[in-house]
Amino acid sequence: MADQSELVNRFRERLGELLADTGRSQSDFAVNAGIDRSTLSQLLSTRNRRLPRVETLAAIAEASGVSVDWLLGLAHGGPSRADIVHEEFALNLDERSPIDEAWIDWHDQSAGSKIRTLPASLPDLLKTEAVIRHEVQRYATVRPEQRIEIATAPLDLARAPGSDLECCNSIQAIEGFARGWDVWAALEHRHRVAQLDRMIELCEELYPTFRWFLYDGRQRYASAVTVFGLDRAVIYLGQMYLVLNNRNHVMAFVKHFDDLIRAAVVQPPDMPRLLHKLRSEIT
Repeated sequence: MADQSELVNRFRERLGELLADTGRSQSDFAVNAGIDRSTLSQLLSTRNRRLPRVETLAAIAEASGVSVDWLLGLAHGGPSRADIVHEEFALNLDERSPIDEAWIDWHDQSAGSKIRTLPASLPDLLKTEAVIRHEVQRYATVRPEQRIEIATAPLDLARAPGSDLECCNSIQAIEGFARGWDVWAALEHRHRVAQLDRMIELCEELYPTFRWFLYDGRQRYASAVTVFGLDRAVIYLGQMYLVLNNRNHVMAFVKHFDDLIRAAVVQPPDMPRLLHKLRSEIT
């Protein structure tokens, strides 16, 4: 059985690990946990010889998504934290859904870090309003205006100084869009042409801040995921998202993304040329 001093030391180490893992300042971490900033500083101090009160311990564990046992060093599985976030219908149609709010916050929090995206269709920051409306027209719980607003978050970030965004699609997905295959069959020809024009324009405007790679979908497979810096990986599961905050899990997705980039058959400087070619084929 661990004595009091061992428990305090283990708790301080685990608390410091949580703080480093989230990348938050002590002030932000304390606010999120609902405790005083001074309390957090005291708990992290090597001069501290006391465990926090039970309610403080529980608040930190709940806010961080870990167990009290792990915080006290009594469990050794690691803080494997994950949340599933559902897209919810807002009764007030003037309000954004919880996932929309979170999506904007994740982009804001990642300003200055690299954001890597494997989109479910086209990259959000490149989409026209017509394409967004086409994608969500049959969703009972999503308004097009919400999705149009959300698409501006990564675009605004891409235009901000110091931004670093990378995106990967399969080349088959882009060719399928241009030719009106599968889910794009009902999208009017003029809207596909306008979307290609917008992608050409933004690829030329945003490079090298925004870099778009295409891999061969016959050789590689990738699910929709966005990795925000080294702090968060968000996997799209279809009307809900799996949010991973554990650094080891996030790094696994970073490696997967970088492997796709190394295998890319179309590099970012070549994207406008490919898009021009596809546009000429359908007009």
